[in-house]
Amino acid sequence: MSSFTSMDVSTREQWSNIVEETISAQPRVGQQLLSMVKGLSDITDGFSVNQMEHALQTATRAERDGADEEVIVASLLHDVGKLISVPNHPRIAAEILRPYVRDEVYCMVAYHQDFQGRYYYEYLGMDPNLRARHVGEPWYDLAEKFADVWDQKAFDPEFEPESFEHFEPMVINVFAQAKSL
Repeated sequence: MSSFTSMDVSTREQWSNIVEETISAQPRVGQQLLSMVKGLSDITDGFSVNQMEHALQTATRAERDGADEEVIVASLLHDVGKLISVPNHPRIAAEILRPYVRDEVYCMVAYHQDFQGRYYYEYLGMDPNLRARHVGEPWYDLAEKFADVWDQKAFDPEFEPESFEHFEPMVINVFAQAKSL
């Protein structure tokens, strides 16, 4: 344990110890996120399936379509922010993912609501073509595929997704080590 009571009196040695302990405790991040996915089972908000089922369906569709592990995990976690706030859930989930995934995957989650708006924003008096503001971004095609092929179709009570346990090792692997701080 570090002995400082204020960061302005800390030492290099203390911070080296803190970094070592943080790295060794990294597996808890994946475990906490898996708990958050389970927590989505309590949220339905009028949809035909609960949000955990939606997450499993989205991740399954991504995996079966050949997505890589980071995209599959991000697909599973894209709505975990709904545990805290529905209006800004994409940004919450994206910020959780940010240190662990490449930038295009972060952006896929951060802006997925702009892409999903095509299917329902007009019913809410909003612009259904918000995705147009992102045309030309290097991650546009991935975000479009995520929204149109995997996410918006993942509310089917008849669809058989992979199990929660199937995705556990992927989540643990992606969150084993941060790529950036």
